[in-house]
Amino acid sequence: MATSKDESSEKAQPQPVMVVAIDESDHSAYALRWTLDHFFTAGNDSVFKLVLVHARPSATSSVGLAGPGAAEVLPIVDSDLRKIAARVADSAKQLCIKKSVNNVIVEVVEGDPRNVLCDTVDKYHASILVVGSHGYGAIKRAVLGSVSDYCAHHAHCSVMIVKKPKTKH
Repeated sequence: MATSKDESSEKAQPQPVMVVAIDESDHSAYALRWTLDHFFTAGNDSVFKLVLVHARPSATSSVGLAGPGAAEVLPIVDSDLRKIAARVADSAKQLCIKKSVNNVIVEVVEGDPRNVLCDTVDKYHASILVVGSHGYGAIKRAVLGSVSDYCAHHAHCSVMIVKKPKTKH
């Protein structure tokens, strides 16, 4: 018996993946809220599978060059970074639950945010990457580098940069 064209096209297609970068900044929290409000409305199934990723810096990258006493400081710094990462992940999970988005994957990966985000996109074959804009000026962006700019040029998917509206004084 031959299958009709409709039956063969009804085979389950993998759900597209949306990766959202999270960190401890207000810009990141705003980007996640904005994404949940626009793509994951309560009571409706989203088109996307949601993956949140936090890039946790290593203790050595946070302390800088090793010097006298660095060996004693590194475990303390590492412990603090782990606590911050857990707080970021938990806060993001709670926001998702508050917005009735329960099917979410949350990952904390040690490394440079640029590499972590692009690697996560590749790992999940993501269709879109969402990052918040920290709103750095040209000089600070040139010195620190822009994670969103890097991802826009190197991620193997579309990149959406969510900008927090400026408050008027």
